[in-house]
Amino acid sequence: MVYTRRDVSTLTRSERRRFVNALLEVKRRGEYDEFVRTHIEYYVSDGERGLRTAHMAPSFLPWHRRFLLDLEDALRRVDDSVTVPYWDWTRNRTPTAVPWTDDLLGGTGRPSDRQVMTGPFAYRNGKWTIKVGITQTEFLRRDLGRSRDPIALPKADDVERAVDDPVYDTAPWDSTSAKGFRNKLEGWGRGRGAVSWHTHNRVHRWVGGHMVGGASVNDPVFWMHHAFVDLLWSRWQRRHRGARYLPAKPLPRGDAQRGRIVARHEKLPPWDVTPAELEDHSGIYRYA
Repeated sequence: MVYTRRDVSTLTRSERRRFVNALLEVKRRGEYDEFVRTHIEYYVSDGERGLRTAHMAPSFLPWHRRFLLDLEDALRRVDDSVTVPYWDWTRNRTPTAVPWTDDLLGGTGRPSDRQVMTGPFAYRNGKWTIKVGITQTEFLRRDLGRSRDPIALPKADDVERAVDDPVYDTAPWDSTSAKGFRNKLEGWGRGRGAVSWHTHNRVHRWVGGHMVGGASVNDPVFWMHHAFVDLLWSRWQRRHRGARYLPAKPLPRGDAQRGRIVARHEKLPPWDVTPAELEDHSGIYRYA
C-alpha cells in the first residue's frame, strides 16, 4: 500500500508523539546508530580517493532516497502508522517554528556548549546519547541560525533556481559542477564560508552542531530535511518529464571521474539497487 509523507507542520499532536516514540525506539534497539555509521562511511568528498555515492556526486539524490526508505522501514516496524515528515525550510524558517518545538525535536543548543536542553532528544532525558560520531560528544548539539555569524535558510527562489534546470547533472560530476539540478540542490558553490553554502548544504550549516559533517544523522532533523530534498527531486521530475538521472552510462576510459561515480544502471553501494530503479517512488510513497 502506498503511504504518504506530510509536511511536519501539519502533523497532529498524536502523530508527532508517534513519530518521536518510533525514533526513540529505533534508537533504543541500536538500529539508529547503524544509520549514523553508514552515512559516515559513505560521506566521501572530492578530495578523497575511491567511489563517491552519498555526496558530491550524481547519486546524492537516489542514495538518500534509499537511505530514507531504510529508516522509514525501521520506524514502521515499530509503528506502521509512522512515515517520515518533511520540513519545508522555505516556509518554516525560524528557530522557534516547527519542527523546533518541545513535542518534536526540541530547540537550539545552550550558548556554552550548544547542548540541546529541550524536547525528547535532549541528553538529560536519557534516551538520546550520541554513540557514533566524529567527536566524543555524547549530547546532541545545535546552533540554529549560527548565533555568532548568522546565516539565513534558503528561500523559495533558491529552490526554483535548482528545480528549473532541465539537466539532472553535468561534468565534472562533483562539487564543482556549475550546471545541473543535482549540484544546484546539493549546494556546493564557489568561495569559502557562507557564500559557498547553498540550498541543502546551507540548511545543514544553519542547524549547526551535529548537522555539520558526516555524523549529521545524529540529529533527527536530518531525515525531515532530506525528505524535503527528496520532495524537490520529485517536483523536478514532474516538471521535466523526459529528464533522467545522468550519467546514463559509465564514463569512458581516461575520464578522471571514471570509477568514482555511479551511472544510471550501475549498482549503488551499499545496496543492490541502481539509480534507475530509485527514480520512481510512486509505488511506495507519495507527498501531500
